[in-house]
Amino acid sequence: MAAFGTYMLYGVLTMQVAEDADKPGPQFVPMVIATASYLLAALLAVAYIRTPEAPVEAGGAVAGGASADPDDIAAAQGRYRTFSDYASLAWAIGGFAGFVLLLEPLGWILAAAGLYWCVTRAMGSTKPLFDATVALTVSSIIYLALGVSLGLNLPSGILGGL
Repeated sequence: MAAFGTYMLYGVLTMQVAEDADKPGPQFVPMVIATASYLLAALLAVAYIRTPEAPVEAGGAVAGGASADPDDIAAAQGRYRTFSDYASLAWAIGGFAGFVLLLEPLGWILAAAGLYWCVTRAMGSTKPLFDATVALTVSSIIYLALGVSLGLNLPSGILGGL
């Protein structure tokens, strides 16, 4: 979250804004998102440090032989260091990187749908076809709302002629 906030902050600081742009201007929403990202990153770090989770081994047992019962996990939490789910992190970062790289060639609808699908995988979803359907629907609605209704210039990519 902090890295994403830094990326957004860099984008805001390097954005070329016309002097006659209406207030609050095109930098406002990205700055709100960057600030919220930093705040969320700080809150997540504090929460994670205060209540680390015990790693769960295959079969539902907590590392060290305890069961996956919430009471046993709570009792054992002081004995475990924090850990990360690098596969989920890779899905989320890869989805964002793919979105950035594919936004121009594929267009908003397909690139945003791919990002949504990768984030659902990162969060542990096991319904890839359902997630893809929801992703295409939501990204299409966002494209219509922002691109058509508000007149924002979102890339249409390979779907531009349709």
